[in-house]
Amino acid sequence: MTRFLFVVPPFTGHVNPAKGLAAELVRRGHEVAWVGPEGAPELAPRPPELRAFAAMKYLWEEVLVPLAEAMVPAVEKALAQFCPDVLVVDQQAFAGALVAERAGLPWATLATTSAEFTDPLAALPNVAQWLSDLFSLLRKQFGDPSAVHDLRFSPRLVIGCTTEELAGPARGPVCFVGPIERPSEEDFPLAAGPPLVFVSLGTANVDVGARFLGECVAALGDRSWLRALVLDPGGVLGPAPANVTVLPRAPQLAVLDHASLVLCHAGHNTVCEALSRGVPLVVAPIRDDQPIVADQVVSAGAGLRLRFTRAGASHIGLAVDTVLGEPSYAEAAQRVAASFRAGGGARTAADRLERL
Repeated sequence: MTRFLFVVPPFTGHVNPAKGLAAELVRRGHEVAWVGPEGAPELAPRPPELRAFAAMKYLWEEVLVPLAEAMVPAVEKALAQFCPDVLVVDQQAFAGALVAERAGLPWATLATTSAEFTDPLAALPNVAQWLSDLFSLLRKQFGDPSAVHDLRFSPRLVIGCTTEELAGPARGPVCFVGPIERPSEEDFPLAAGPPLVFVSLGTANVDVGARFLGECVAALGDRSWLRALVLDPGGVLGPAPANVTVLPRAPQLAVLDHASLVLCHAGHNTVCEALSRGVPLVVAPIRDDQPIVADQVVSAGAGLRLRFTRAGASHIGLAVDTVLGEPSYAEAAQRVAASFRAGGGARTAADRLERL
């Protein structure tokens, strides 16, 4: 029996894959404990207009670095109380990597998004240096100042929740396992009927989604030969056409089991949950890693990309018609789904952790 300590930030898209992996380790007889920030860290609300480098700078300086600083005491306490053998550290929970390297404990990275595997800063040396300087400051405060590896990538094992068919070839100690899904906890009964288009902008984009969601409703409402389910957690939409259902929330995994097309923001979890079912996509990335994930979808042939700030009902409708009408998109999604199944998910990840 091995003791695994999971270090995970308080973000839904990061917690859910970790839950699936932790459940597999427990099923095998290992002990698992979790650590996050003590209390709710005070993170500055992100200005909705931020894009590109401004959005990245905000994410690092106002969210990820303060989160690391807030989580270090909790990780140190967990090490003293739980005495783990191995730490499983989310790629954005740097506190786990910092404390593990200082304590000399083995740790693995759990990468819940595939964006970092593309080395997005390769063509931006000044930005890469800025990021390296941030890591150096964190190490001087909390880690091993002599260490030089990137805190986002364990030198021993990186578990990537994707496959080469979507993200491209793996490099270094990277093990692509495909998505690690949480068990679906709710049903979503749906009678047989026209093709279902599922529309979601995720949980973190309520502040910017009103216009785009409205255009989606207009486009889908004009297509009586299909039906749509649109998630509107912010309550920004008015009455919808008869073939469009608007809900504040829905059990996404259960809904995706019925979907013919997903129209989303290119969030990594939503994209992978759709592709794992062979469902093609229309993606309109907003910020963060979403443009990279959107490009991966297009490169795989599994969907089309729209411009979030400019796409109107006509653009959205044409993209929906194209993806649903051209079999190659669904065929590509099925190929990615097959690669996900071959990746092994939580089982393969647990195998690698047991050998760490």
